[in-house]
Parts: sequence; C-alpha cells; structure tokens
Amino acid sequence: MTQLAAELYEADTITPPKANAISRAEQSTQTSVSSLVFSRDAGPSQQALLTDGVKCLLKGLSKQFAPQVKQLLTLRKHKHQHAASEASLDFLAETTAIRNGDWQIRSISEELQDRRVELGSPISITSTSGAQGKTGEFGDGQSWNEIIQAHTYLRSLVSRSLDSNVEEPLGNKVSAFTCKVSHLDLYLQHVEYDGNAIPAALFDFCVYFYSNYRQLLSNGFAPHFYIPRIENHLEARWWASVFAFVEARFCLQPGAIKCTCGIETIAAAFEMDEILYELRSNIVALSCGDLDTKTKAAEQQMSSQLNDCRFNSSDKSLTAYARLLIKTCHKRGALALVDMESGWLVEQATVDEQALNKLTSHLELAARSGFDGVQISNMQLAEPAVSIFNRFIGVDNNNQLHITRDVDAPIHAKELLASIV
Repeated sequence: MTQLAAELYEADTITPPKANAISRAEQSTQTSVSSLVFSRDAGPSQQALLTDGVKCLLKGLSKQFAPQVKQLLTLRKHKHQHAASEASLDFLAETTAIRNGDWQIRSISEELQDRRVELGSPISITSTSGAQGKTGEFGDGQSWNEIIQAHTYLRSLVSRSLDSNVEEPLGNKVSAFTCKVSHLDLYLQHVEYDGNAIPAALFDFCVYFYSNYRQLLSNGFAPHFYIPRIENHLEARWWASVFAFVEARFCLQPGAIKCTCGIETIAAAFEMDEILYELRSNIVALSCGDLDTKTKAAEQQMSSQLNDCRFNSSDKSLTAYARLLIKTCHKRGALALVDMESGWLVEQATVDEQALNKLTSHLELAARSGFDGVQISNMQLAEPAVSIFNRFIGVDNNNQLHITRDVDAPIHAKELLASIV
C-alpha cells in the first residue's frame, strides 16, 4: 500500500458529530458563513435556494471533507501511473478478508427495491411516464445559472409544486427520484471555501439534501444519490463519512441516506466488494456502464483505458465484468443495474427499427442474465424495457436478487482485463 493510501485509511478515524448537533444547523441559521464565497450571482433564484441553512451545511462539509478530495484524486493519478507502468491490475491483497467475508449491506428502502426501468437525463428533461424512477443528472458543462435552476427545479419536483401534466408527482406512479451528483474531479471555481474551489459533487449533495430531505422523508422516501465513476473503496469510504456526518448532524437514523454507485472503470471493477463494504450502511446498488459502448483500441496505454474505458457485451453473453457485478451485488444483498447510455437517442425524434432492435436485444440479455434494472435516457426505450424486465422479473416481484450466479466459474484478473476490447 502506498503512503498516500495508508494516510487515507487513517481517515476512518474521523467521527461524525453527535446527533444533538442538529441545533447548530437547524436552530442557528445566523451562523457565520464568511469563509464561503460565491463569485457568481444568479439573482433571486440563488437567494431563494442558497439559504443560510444550506450555506451553513456547505461550510461544514467543505471544512471537513473538501481537503480529502485532493488526496483521493492524487491517489487516482498514482494508481493510473502504476497500472500503466506495470501494464496490469489485480484484486487488492490487503482487502482479501472483505472479499471472502460473510456480510451484506444494511437494507434497501422499499421505494428502491423495484428499479427495473429508470429514466436518466439532464434535469430539464421531465417526462417519467412508464418508468419506475427518474435520475436528474449534474455534470460537466453546466453554467452557474443552469446549476441553480436545476436545483430549484428539483426542489419544486419534490414538493409536488409542478404541473402534473408536465411531471408525474413524486409519490404517485414513480417509485423514486435520484440526484446524480457531479464527478468527484469537478470543482466549482466560483464557489470557494477558505480561498479554495469546492468539489462540485459536495455542492450537489449538500444543496439537494438540505433543500429536500424533510419533504422526502415525510413522503416515505429516502434521500437517494447516484455517485458516478467511483474508482476505489477509499472514495467510497469518503462518501460514507459524508453521509454519516450529515445523518448525525440532522438526527437521522444511520443509513437514512441511500446511494447507488456507478462502476464505470477497470479500477473500480477490481474493488466492487470493497466499495459495497465501505458504503454498506447507505448503498443499495451498483450500476455498470453501457453494455453496448465500445472502449478505445486495445493498443492504447493502460492509463488511458483506466480513465476512459467503458464495458461492452457480445450479443450472446455478458463480459466477465458484468457477470462479476451481478454476482457480487446479489451476494451482498444489493441490486445490480445497467446503464444503457443511449444519450445519442435523445436528439432524435424517432429511432429506426434496426437501432431499436439492437438496443432491445441488449436489454433482453441484461434481464435474462440477472440484472435488476436498467437506466435509459430516451423515452422510446421505456415501453420495450418495461416489457422485457416484466417478463423476466415478473409484475408481482421487485427484482432478481435470487439469481446468485454461484455456478459461474471464478473470475480472475485476466478475465476482467479481457473485458476491454
């Protein structure tokens, strides 16, 4: 283990404040936020969204957790460089006991047990008809005004203040709503704490949680977050500490905040057990990248593959990566999801028959193999996706946790590395 990794392991000693600390966040809205500076102004919308309570929580999170993000990103870089120089990766020797241990995640909230079809899209795209849930995505390329507008929209959605003709109200047919935070390596240059830009993911989490947690919990929903492109279990540990900090601060039960993690790189594929373990109080699912997206050419350097690779399947069988994800998740009591990443369809009014047949064949492969659900980004896929997963899961069942894939042969490093072509 590198010295940097060892130092991050010691971060496990960070203890969240006692539950009675809620008085500082809820009752003392006049708390100084002088160390938090916003260099952009989105006008009345920003003032209405970024209340004293939001700023107080954001200040606390930034002070406690923002410095560790730089360490985590440095560790990513070191691991990429090591993999490139060694031209190989393997399962971690120091976490063998976790992979071989007999443990499971805490629980899956009732509204998150059935996730057979979810619509993932930029937050301005509002239709959810036919899907079990909706994921609103934050990410690169959004302006400050767009970020403020998106969070304002989410708050309106959760409070059921939108026209029902535009969006199905939360709590009706839609089972759950998810906030997909920004990638960990993105920073908001116009939001600073003590002179340093804060991680965009921390901002997204803070604003969405504080703005919506009361309404969500009163409606019987867990605040649910999608963490994209997580790369290792130390990043998972960081997120677990963030969740524990907020749960204690607001007198919530441990595990009240729920999350799904996107396993989208080779590095993360080698640490799926460990990521589940570190987040075992909060996590409900892992999601694998688009089964139909081809990675870069095989002759590219390992470092590029670590940064940019996605996974694919043949028309006949899943890759070792996808099979291992299903087996690992179901062994630990977590759902296994697949992201079809059909974003290119959003710009098309219609999808031709050949493309639709190809996508539905991948949907059928995923459902037949044991995945519990799929995230799509084009409503034209909603009906065939629901039909396919209904056929394999059953309309009276929630998921396929009973499919253990225990008969699969052990999957070793060489099989995982062969998943990139």
